[in-house]
Amino acid sequence: MKMRQEHIVPLSIQAMEVLSIIKPLTGGGQYVFPSLRSADRPMSENTVLAALRRMGYSKEEMTGHGFRAAASTTLYENGWPSDVIERQLAHAERNKIKASYNHAEHLAERRKMMQWWADHIDGLKKQVL
Repeated sequence: MKMRQEHIVPLSIQAMEVLSIIKPLTGGGQYVFPSLRSADRPMSENTVLAALRRMGYSKEEMTGHGFRAAASTTLYENGWPSDVIERQLAHAERNKIKASYNHAEHLAERRKMMQWWADHIDGLKKQVL
């Protein structure tokens, strides 16, 4: 995690299903998607970018970080609270006084939000297929 701080990520039912399906392929290592060069490091951003380019996306259309931006925008547009979204994205509180006192993880709300997000993606997928 950035800044070497632990970050809890609630997973949706769909995410748990995907992880159980790919576990036989990825093994039981520290990372679900390890680096091609070393299992002790996560997959690089460049690997994600290369995959997007192979799928036909230009750098103007999508980046790895663009998935975070798309999720953030959609969650805000659908009324999820700012504190919950920002905590899920591991964004630090900019107000130093608030940051020194507020250490809330918002886990219950984040679980609901991540399940909503997965269901939303499933709904979009059905519209396309």
